Amino acid sequence: MRAVTDELVVKLAGDSQHTDADIAQAAANVLDWNTSVPPNRVKVLVQNGWITLGGSVEYHFQKMAAENAVHHLKGVKGVSNLIGVNPRVSAGDVIHAIKKALHRAAQVDAEKISVEANAGNVTLRGNVRTWTEREEAERAAWAAPGVTNVQNDIQIVSVLAA
Repeated sequence: MRAVTDELVVKLAGDSQHTDADIAQAAANVLDWNTSVPPNRVKVLVQNGWITLGGSVEYHFQKMAAENAVHHLKGVKGVSNLIGVNPRVSAGDVIHAIKKALHRAAQVDAEKISVEANAGNVTLRGNVRTWTEREEAERAAWAAPGVTNVQNDIQIVSVLAA
């Protein structure tokens, strides 16, 4: 075999098919009403029931909120989220915000975690006792302003009681 063509067609259940214009209008409306999505920052393109989101926001949660808002609209076959996250903060501000969040988190030993940041990319390193601590550290990193990517290199080291 030299080549394969996959022309998958998605047909929606029910009698009513919505036009791309209907879906685009519904998506624009739901984005306008969503308080987590900044106004006039997300663009919507609909083609054959598939939504492509573009534009830029300052926080990762805003990007995900836009996708979640349009994903389940009637007539939508899928969503491509091409929204860029462009922070307005320095790497030092990002590190400081993450370190503060780690110190506030009761179950995380913040002193055992190092944080590096560069252009919105954050790397977490160190050792923790549980998966819960590791996941909490990653959540703290994602919550910091300006974070576009988190690489969690934290190791779990269990200490056996003697």
